[in-house]
Amino acid sequence: MPVSMSTSANNHHDDIPVNGNTPTAEANITKTTGASVIARSLKLQGVTVVFGIVGIPVVEVAEACMEEGIQFVGFRNEQSASYAASAWGYLSGRPGVCLVVSGPGVVHALAGIVNAQVNNWPILVIGGSCESFLEGAGAFQELNQVELCRPYTKFSARPPTIKHIPSFIEKGFRSTATGRPGPAYLDFPANIIQGTVDEDLDVSKHTSFWKPSFYQADPHDIFNAARLISEAKRPLAIIGKGASYSRGENEIRKFIEQYKIPFLPTPMGKGVVPDSHPLCVAAARSMALAQSDVIILLGARVNWILHFGLRFDSEAKVIQVDVAGEEIGTNRHVDVPLIGHLPLVVQQLLSTPEAEATSPQVIEERDQFVKKLGAKIKTNIDKLAVKFTSQALPMTYHRAFAEIRSRLPEDNSTVVVSEGANTMDIARSVFDFDLPRQRLDAGTFATMGVGLGFAIAAQIYYGQSKRVIGIVGDSAFGFSALELETAARAKLPLIMIIINNNGIYHGLDENQYQALASDRKLPSTALLPDVRYEMIAEAVGGVGYLVRTPEDLAGAFEASLKETEKISVINCLIQPGGPQKLVSVNC
Repeated sequence: MPVSMSTSANNHHDDIPVNGNTPTAEANITKTTGASVIARSLKLQGVTVVFGIVGIPVVEVAEACMEEGIQFVGFRNEQSASYAASAWGYLSGRPGVCLVVSGPGVVHALAGIVNAQVNNWPILVIGGSCESFLEGAGAFQELNQVELCRPYTKFSARPPTIKHIPSFIEKGFRSTATGRPGPAYLDFPANIIQGTVDEDLDVSKHTSFWKPSFYQADPHDIFNAARLISEAKRPLAIIGKGASYSRGENEIRKFIEQYKIPFLPTPMGKGVVPDSHPLCVAAARSMALAQSDVIILLGARVNWILHFGLRFDSEAKVIQVDVAGEEIGTNRHVDVPLIGHLPLVVQQLLSTPEAEATSPQVIEERDQFVKKLGAKIKTNIDKLAVKFTSQALPMTYHRAFAEIRSRLPEDNSTVVVSEGANTMDIARSVFDFDLPRQRLDAGTFATMGVGLGFAIAAQIYYGQSKRVIGIVGDSAFGFSALELETAARAKLPLIMIIINNNGIYHGLDENQYQALASDRKLPSTALLPDVRYEMIAEAVGGVGYLVRTPEDLAGAFEASLKETEKISVINCLIQPGGPQKLVSVNC
């Protein structure tokens, strides 16, 4: 974005040095702004979309990005924008980029930064800041943002001059994606954004050369792991979202089938190997965890999602595959660590003869274990079937989910984003996936409010090849409801289904609510009964449906699938649950 010195965007501070230099009389020298250098540097890293909210001093950055052909998606809240950028990083394997204003903007975006740190997703957050020469003077939205973000990022810095911008952006990208993925933050003061340098500044020397860490595990460790696998009578592979992020689906499926190992996917590890696969034992999760003698962790962490390993057999041997050595052995002793890029490590296991279960006795016991798990799966599925056919009104979670599930296209053309407390937890066991990266939820940090940010990012990433469906609780939806306007403005045909029980965990029906409200005894979990959330869709030009019965839900969902131009919101009223005391349950 060439400009002359006489038209500098910083001309309202002509008496204050820009980048430490006083203005010169060289009015005819062709210059380029820091904003333009930022945009060109992002493009050089392969960036195609930036999520964020503009304002002083980053408007010029967004405009410069658009001039470079980069799509800018403007949100209504920085939290949702940063969640979207982190989801983009997970889905694409390339860092998502989020642009926010100074002070409160960076504070709000910190939610997405921390969420990405905990989930190990690559995201680069770019924040504007006050003029560097006004720090300490009480400048507009002044905040030490570099230090604020440092504990939660792999790299947090500020380029000292415009000429340093390309190298700092390249390092930011490299930091997010190499080793264990995670967030980075770059800070750009107003005088860097609006200042100028010679137009011929060469940014090409900082072209993208970052790559994920493609390295194999120690061959000695591979040999030891292979021997454990060959001797395992009751093996179990646990597939985490690290397997999905690393694109390890082909290798892992071959591994599962070659050695006939039952597997358990974590919530976002679903689809790496199809949930419909006969060796999937998700419906017998507790038995599988408790009775396996060798557990192979494939990009899965032994955290709260896996009950800190406390439900593993105390005598079970553990093999852990992870790109980050510091993750090995967390909460549970690991017998064989395999540190490396997961697809390459699994390839090593596949090419190691020792992994073959050659003993007929071992093979027989392994087959019996699979059959035992299969019987448990059938029992559990039969129990759930009754819930799916309940005729009670208002609907239950399972009855509503059954209507949605039965009408999902069979061609794997949908992506499901799920968040909420009961909504997300129950949905994990109801919806099956045959492809990876088709399901997103609150993730390891259990962050509420990610739904619409994730959905918007997913729809932009997949384009016309997939249809994104959000299934969210009414409380969770409230965190980001106005991002429906963002989706409408971006012309994204999202389908958002709000599972509305009038509360957090449990709500109240109209009579219960009025009785308790009159006595000022409303529980802290209560929300207004039967809020008309679908009308927000209508307010931004979309289509809204209020449904109370399975038949209404089926009709609204089928109509929404046919609507390819507008957003659709289905407000699905279910059983509130009534007054209940919440009790925290230890994992």
